[in-house]
Amino acid sequence: MIRLLGKTNNLSQCLQLKNQNIVRAVGLIKTTLEDIQEIRQNGWDGLFKEVTDFCVKYNILVPNMEDTRTANGRSRSWGGQLVTYNHHFKIEIFNVLHDQLIVELNNRFAERSTQLLRCIACLDPKNSFANYNEDKLVDLANMYAADFSTYEVTFVLRNQLDSFIREARGDPHLMNCNDLGHLAMNMVKSDMHTTFPLVYRLVELALILPVATATVERAFSAMSIIKTGLRNKMGDDWMNHRMVCYIERDVFVSIEESKIIERFQGYRTRKGVLPRPTRKYSHFASIVNHFCLLYYVLIRISKF
Repeated sequence: MIRLLGKTNNLSQCLQLKNQNIVRAVGLIKTTLEDIQEIRQNGWDGLFKEVTDFCVKYNILVPNMEDTRTANGRSRSWGGQLVTYNHHFKIEIFNVLHDQLIVELNNRFAERSTQLLRCIACLDPKNSFANYNEDKLVDLANMYAADFSTYEVTFVLRNQLDSFIREARGDPHLMNCNDLGHLAMNMVKSDMHTTFPLVYRLVELALILPVATATVERAFSAMSIIKTGLRNKMGDDWMNHRMVCYIERDVFVSIEESKIIERFQGYRTRKGVLPRPTRKYSHFASIVNHFCLLYYVLIRISKF
């Protein structure tokens, strides 16, 4: 289990990032499936030797692999089928566990979803758009039929892609981009989003995809924590303020309490003065104090 979780850890961590690297995610999906399949085909002998050495070292009885036992799901008293211990551990446990993981990954990353990621990877600006593929980008536009008309996909998009890739590979600002976010910003700065509107629309759709996965799941998880049964009458505005503080807590922790107090105190004349934060705090106490202060400020702001 540790080995299997280690093989899937990089993919899991990549998919949970807010700023997902689509190209890396596509590569990790394929690499993870290949690694698991390789372990299933050739990993049994190494694992068996390692377990045997461990058992010998700590005086643990190792069964004879040629002895028989009842197959899983069968009763010995009802004439259950007998299998060897080697068959039980290798076929019924080792292979079945890997097959379940492979099936789970194939179900979560179906061919349609994986094809979508592969098409988006063609927009990656690294190494002078080394992954560029015009046909796959046209396929990407066909997947978003509501955003591209048949005329745009058939006659306009290909011409814009050809012109855009020549311009981008000669533009030093676009050649230095490392991800789709910087590509979109530099296209706007150089006014290329108006010259190649369909290409810019593809970039926008590619940027929306990561937001529709891990970030949205985090938002819904935060909603269940913030809007509980005791606070079920919370309004949308107040809940939005609290969710921003909860989801972007890494940003808010970096803000000093004194700056928050000064900004809030300067909104309008206050009858009272907020207390100054003390300097000596542990790390946990500082975070707790920070969120309590934000909570108080948002309450006061909502009243005005």
